[in-house]
Amino acid sequence: MKSAKFAALLIALSLLISIPGCREKEAVTSSVMPSESSEDTVNPLTDNMCGGYLDGYETFKVTSTSLSDGVWDDIISNTDIGENRSPQLSWEPVEGAKVYAIYMFDTNTNGYLHWRSGGITETSLPEGWASPLDYNGPHIGHGYTHNFDIYVIALKAPVERVRGTVNGQNKKLGEFIKELDTDAEGNTGNIISYGKISGLYTDSRFRDGKTPESTPVM
Repeated sequence: MKSAKFAALLIALSLLISIPGCREKEAVTSSVMPSESSEDTVNPLTDNMCGGYLDGYETFKVTSTSLSDGVWDDIISNTDIGENRSPQLSWEPVEGAKVYAIYMFDTNTNGYLHWRSGGITETSLPEGWASPLDYNGPHIGHGYTHNFDIYVIALKAPVERVRGTVNGQNKKLGEFIKELDTDAEGNTGNIISYGKISGLYTDSRFRDGKTPESTPVM
């Protein structure tokens, strides 16, 4: 009798072990650990933090002479070889737009903002147009390559303010963009369309095959 029960137990255990993916799934689940975010931590923005709030709007083309083959020029960086000058931008006038707003952020960090400007009436901005209060160029503390997006948002009317902390993380960046849809008089439906341009930037200390391990960080 005891041997029969023991045999039944062995059969039940073998069936449990043979269930596809059962043990694998447990191992994967238990290995997931939360990670902290910092300026240099790779943690891409989610759609809810940037472009997600602009889904459904018309788009327009933005160009820049500060971008070469998908790489931002050193001059826009806040590094020892840069001049911390805001990128040159151009776009065609958007019908019905009285002003434009600009956001530039590092998509590899948690809403790290590098440029925030509002009340723009021009459609061609020279290099260095933004003030030091509104712009702080790429400065990747520990090397690597990061992606930097610039959004130009066409608005029907001025807004009360364009929110965001330059040279700092902005976890509510998506909410700040959404707020542009309400003008200074409280009217909604203020966003007409937007343009986007993206480029990469690598700290000069880590180019040409150099790595954080082989190059001391000052």
